[in-house]
Amino acid sequence: MGLYLYKMKRVLILLSSIAILSACSKSSNPDPVTPTLPPILAPLNPDFIRGVDLSFTPEILLAGTIFKDNNQTKDLIQIFKDKGLNTVRLRLWHTPIDAHSSLQEVIDFAKNLNTKGFNIWLDLHYSDTWADPSNQTKPAAWKNANFTDLKDSVYQYTSRTIQAFKSAGITLKIVQIGNETNSGFLWDLGKVGGAFDSNWGNYTLLLKEGIRAVKDNSNTTKTMIHIAGFDSSDWFFGNLATQNVSYDYIGLSYYPIWHGKSLDVLSASLTSLINKYQKPIIIAETSYPFTLLWNDNTNNIVGTSSQLISAFDATPDGQNAYTKALIDLMHKLPGQQGLGVCWWAPEWVSFKGNSATNGSSAENLTLFDFNNNTLPALSSLGSYQ
Repeated sequence: MGLYLYKMKRVLILLSSIAILSACSKSSNPDPVTPTLPPILAPLNPDFIRGVDLSFTPEILLAGTIFKDNNQTKDLIQIFKDKGLNTVRLRLWHTPIDAHSSLQEVIDFAKNLNTKGFNIWLDLHYSDTWADPSNQTKPAAWKNANFTDLKDSVYQYTSRTIQAFKSAGITLKIVQIGNETNSGFLWDLGKVGGAFDSNWGNYTLLLKEGIRAVKDNSNTTKTMIHIAGFDSSDWFFGNLATQNVSYDYIGLSYYPIWHGKSLDVLSASLTSLINKYQKPIIIAETSYPFTLLWNDNTNNIVGTSSQLISAFDATPDGQNAYTKALIDLMHKLPGQQGLGVCWWAPEWVSFKGNSATNGSSAENLTLFDFNNNTLPALSSLGSYQ
């Protein structure tokens, strides 16, 4: 999701009276109705991941942003801990243009999180910037590498990264080998799909080097392969099976605006994946709005009622009901193989000010209201059974 949100600029037409009237009309609807889901047939998984991607946090806190719980100022990380979250996902860029998402920043932040008892889930983008289904640019340092050298670079870079965390006293819980890799990564040598659909052998050789590096350096860290959505998931993971790729977890992004508005379809698709590939599944990214309004002048990706699931209004209660329904869905997947839910950028409030055009395009998707006070969905993400 990252790049889509970060790049989009506020469309001023959202300031029109039509949009405001639409938002007001939507918020006056009756309380949302949670879709009927099958009963829980097995005990809840004690290892269920209640995660948040806090990759923006170092930048946000550096700006002096204040967060609140029950209208009382409180340390942001302590808020997540007190609410019951157990895992933090952090993105890592190879050589970013500034300190954010750099190896040093991520390790320093992870050390703080580790002291508070959080498991660390590392999201390796294998890029100097955002990687997603539309962008998988190689690090500049690898720009001219041939395929043999690129394989070696993936292995050595991944190994050095794991070792750097170990030297800092951090054992990584999960390492993601690429971010939203629907079309592979490290383009074009590692690109798949479309005109590159004969390239699965090359892509998976690169993938295997990343996985091998994780396993060579840690016998407890789990590996994840992550794609956005589930429409092409059988094609994608079927090709990994054909190429004998060994990994631990399937990670999927699920945003209703892009990946479908039916939780029944989502449940059926995840059940099919589990039955076919015998892998635990984690919702690696999700979010849902608590309002259709805005708090800065940066475009919000979700801003109209047509982008919502009809059962869940863009209200604090609607966001909370969505969170509970998604956790229910994951708990009820076969064999306790729905392993967790991770909320993307729950802290990405409009920390640059109300007039910022380069602020947050997701301030209405966070787990904090426009006064930076916790919303009900945060408690549900951390504790809902």
